[in-house]
Amino acid sequence: MTSSSSPVAARTSSQGGPALQRLLDALKNTVLGQPHVVADLVTAFLARGHVLLEGVPGVAKTLTARSMAAALGLEFTRVQFTPDLMPSDILGTNVFRPQENAFHLMKGPIFTEVLVADEINRTPPKTQAALLEAMEERQVTIDGTTHVLPPHFFVVATQNPLELEGTYPLPEAQLDRFLMRVRVGYPPPEAEMDMVRAFHQRQGRAAQVERVLDAATLTELQAQAASVACDESVLAYTVRLIRETRANPRVRLGASPRSAQALLAAAKARAALNGSDFVTPDDVKAVCPSVLNHRLLLKAEAEVEGLTADDVLRQTLERVQVPR
Repeated sequence: MTSSSSPVAARTSSQGGPALQRLLDALKNTVLGQPHVVADLVTAFLARGHVLLEGVPGVAKTLTARSMAAALGLEFTRVQFTPDLMPSDILGTNVFRPQENAFHLMKGPIFTEVLVADEINRTPPKTQAALLEAMEERQVTIDGTTHVLPPHFFVVATQNPLELEGTYPLPEAQLDRFLMRVRVGYPPPEAEMDMVRAFHQRQGRAAQVERVLDAATLTELQAQAASVACDESVLAYTVRLIRETRANPRVRLGASPRSAQALLAAAKARAALNGSDFVTPDDVKAVCPSVLNHRLLLKAEAEVEGLTADDVLRQTLERVQVPR
């Protein structure tokens, strides 16, 4: 849920600015009180990445994903992940048709543009892994045949905190496919009041989000984000942040070189969202927590002390000198 006072919305102004402003305006009327969630979601889409939304039930994770798909004008499919879900339930399967004496593919829900994997940590790892190829290569292989997915294929997965019962923690390989893991918390009091008031005024009906962008514009916006300039000093700052996570004595496994690429891609997308054609250290700092918080493994003693990956990243951002 996003507020109308989003700092990102206020700074959007160049090239793709009007289009991005329309997108942010469409989302802010539905998703209230969580400006960082909307900013990260749009950033990930511009960077051609995927997003894992993590939060307790009832904080509108699925609504946020639905609103994003509607505003982008993309085909939307939601899959409720359950303990008995099988990989074929997501990918599809070849079915023999006797009248034609041939097999035909019955496509699964993954053949879409925006896939919402709802409560992804409630299904076993075997089914979670069915998304790996699709998220990395935007294609799926069924019975040895490769099928290409749409160019704007975008996964938004949701999960409840892992301490809740009946969940299967996502393995590191699966987590690494997500460009960002975004924490969705409770909205502030004013936003929650606005939310309840809007629900009352709609008489319980679902909020509607209109399409504000066409396919050509989406492709152009992603291309603009990829072409954002980045000074050598900012590249070096990005690498220093990554290497600092590995040097932290409380971290068992720090961020990988691929994490540095993900951090740069997200920072370029955030710069584009801010209406800039070059990356600043502030863009890197803004996306760093969501890009890296699922890519660090802490030592057992650090977890016993109550330290989290977010704490480590805050310390890292404070320690690493920002280029001038």
